[in-house]
Amino acid sequence: MTSHGTVGAVPSADYSQDTTDNDAPIRIRARGRAVLSNPTTNRGTAFTHEERSALGLVGLIPSGVTTLENQTRRTYEQFRRGSTALAKYLHLAQLRDRNEVLFYNLLSGHLEEMLPIVYTPTIGEAIERFSHEYNRPRGVFLSIDDPDGVETALLNYGLEPDEVDLLVVTDSEGILGIGDQGIGGIQIAIGKASVYTAAAGIHPRRIIPVVLDVGTDNLGLLNNELYLGVPHARVRGQRYDDFVEHFITTASRLFPTAMIHWEDFGPGNAHRLLARYRDRVCTFNDDIQGTAAVVLAAILAAVDVTGIDLEDQRVVVFGAGSAGIGIADLVRDTMLRSGRIGSPEAAYDRFWAIGINGLYVDDQPELMTFQRPWARRREELADWRVADASHVSLIDVVRHVKPTMLLGTSTKGGAFTEEVVKEMAKHTARPIIFPLSNPTSHAEATPADLLKWTDGKALIATGSPFPPVDHGGVRHRIAQSNNALIFPGLGLGVAACGARRITEGMIAAAAQALAGLVNAYRPGAPLLPLMNDLRMVSATVALAVAKAAADEGVAEHPLEDPIQQVYSRMWRPRYPQIELA
Repeated sequence: MTSHGTVGAVPSADYSQDTTDNDAPIRIRARGRAVLSNPTTNRGTAFTHEERSALGLVGLIPSGVTTLENQTRRTYEQFRRGSTALAKYLHLAQLRDRNEVLFYNLLSGHLEEMLPIVYTPTIGEAIERFSHEYNRPRGVFLSIDDPDGVETALLNYGLEPDEVDLLVVTDSEGILGIGDQGIGGIQIAIGKASVYTAAAGIHPRRIIPVVLDVGTDNLGLLNNELYLGVPHARVRGQRYDDFVEHFITTASRLFPTAMIHWEDFGPGNAHRLLARYRDRVCTFNDDIQGTAAVVLAAILAAVDVTGIDLEDQRVVVFGAGSAGIGIADLVRDTMLRSGRIGSPEAAYDRFWAIGINGLYVDDQPELMTFQRPWARRREELADWRVADASHVSLIDVVRHVKPTMLLGTSTKGGAFTEEVVKEMAKHTARPIIFPLSNPTSHAEATPADLLKWTDGKALIATGSPFPPVDHGGVRHRIAQSNNALIFPGLGLGVAACGARRITEGMIAAAAQALAGLVNAYRPGAPLLPLMNDLRMVSATVALAVAKAAADEGVAEHPLEDPIQQVYSRMWRPRYPQIELA
């Protein structure tokens, strides 16, 4: 349980510390500038005079001794002076590489303001700029051209088998709404790791960000002489599968209790890999399961307001790829668990899935395996009046289906037009409309337009953050369907109870716990908790996940004192006592 020290991805003998104990001292072996260059041991001007003398720091930092609180105030002022979102991102990244405790203390105190910077949407720009802005190594880079180096790379990170709770892994093919970003995807894994720590208190040195560098089909990257990834097209097929298998086998052997978090894999691989490994290792796909859980929570809150049971909703999923189908899967399963719907077939009948070629219909050969169960029968459309039977559009579906719920995961900005929304509002008193695509420019509609076109009746959750909207004398707080409301708490719950697997029941429990934290009946109230409440939200989700894991028999250590055991797992960014070595 004792960390032997890492600087980015480079092992170090500079320090050791028990990362499972919030009050554990840090034992520092380094002296002089080596102390200041390690973000784990460095505390800058917060070193006391006695510590400076003992660690060989006299003369290396200004004479004044300050507190963590004053350091945080100073760095916040520096952050606010950033002229662009990217500049603010780079400032925070540099702070994280300089002083880990200070970075997380700052982030934890300003979560609502800073999450859009360290995570979506700003991180998308940072990913695109990775090879140009690269400064300091962080995370683990695994090359498909060197599969024999996978074990060495993971060991080089410097952690023991019982020191890792999470590996956050991406192959960078489906990054946010910007697609294939090659090796730059390491930034999304780093960003997720930061959120796990800030929101749920998982110790930053118990998380390993990983990028599977399998090439890229992004010609802009391949033609850029500064690009830092393997310089060839994205590898697919059996060689790709063998590399992923080698990674999973190696990581599971080296870190047998760690959860593997899949992030931003392309739609052709995301569902397939999750299905292949979900019953073999403790694994979770945030784009599929995390997105589904947070959206389900918002749906449950909205359904309570409408007074129409979930099983009676008519649901249109616009952009039915990995995320959209993941949402539909979980909502369907929730319908079935209620016992108020007779069969899986009856549940499927409540959904209409739309992709790039229009409504999914059973005679479309291009549908992927995970999409086919959601296709409608061609004969159902016999009486529909549509402009093009080979491409049944969103407005066609809305006119004929009269949906009560419209979910957007298309990345097609503005797709929920005034015509579409007003047509939907004709047939339901409180339309549930979720433009979930990121970043903001890809949102299917803005909350202001949705409220305007529905006379304030729409129940809204978005993927990106939007400011409050004043309409009809009511201030509407817009729920951000941010996966950060789910995945940190899920990871914390898994770590706390030692879950061997992540079940659909655990995912559903997380969603239901999240939905229970809001009162959406109040005029203008959001359908989800606010980002500044993430620590409380994550603890609540963790408790529900750990209980579900125990109920389903997958918890190695069912919690006997749940609140205390979860709370004690939540690391707090404070400078620990120093012991000299």
